[in-house]
Amino acid sequence: MKREEKNQLTKRRIMDNALAEFSERGYGASSVNTICAAQDISKGIIYHYFKTKDDLYLACVEECFQLLTQHLKTFLPMEQPSPAAQLEAYFAVRMDFFRERPVYQPIFCEAVISPPAHLQAEIQSRRQAFDKLNAEILEKLLQPLPLRTGMTRAEVVETFRLFQDFINAKYQTAGMTPQEFALRDASCRKALQILLYGIVDRKEDQSV
Repeated sequence: MKREEKNQLTKRRIMDNALAEFSERGYGASSVNTICAAQDISKGIIYHYFKTKDDLYLACVEECFQLLTQHLKTFLPMEQPSPAAQLEAYFAVRMDFFRERPVYQPIFCEAVISPPAHLQAEIQSRRQAFDKLNAEILEKLLQPLPLRTGMTRAEVVETFRLFQDFINAKYQTAGMTPQEFALRDASCRKALQILLYGIVDRKEDQSV
């Protein structure tokens, strides 16, 4: 086996152990010692590839967002009969990713909802592509919809980000279960529906 291939396999073992540790315990309660013990990996080897626990954690966060972003780009249908259908498709594809790769779900939740304070800027940098894709998807949803006078698509996108921040704060709990994660996504979906269509059934109340 070539040295480069061996290095890649070793780095992958470290990443897999770190993903399991951070997924189960979160950043604060995780330990490099536990990651080492899982498959008898020495600290020296870990620190050869990752200088600190922070670097290892950020590598796991980055991999999570990269894979999720690629999954959305690959499997999200490009065309749907309506914005509502496109919205449902987006959340369905996103949930499929976490069902197939459950180890990333707690890492995603922590990075989005309660990231380590000293790593917030680094995490934000590593999720830029994911945030950009979300903005593009939302802008596409808005294209066929007539906006109210004086309102821009950029303002709507920013407003939805504020909705998400509120929902994330509501579900700011450690060790979020799959059921709680599904509720969070359902809340995001409902928030976006309210943002796009309002709360009044205009068929029932023509006076509004």
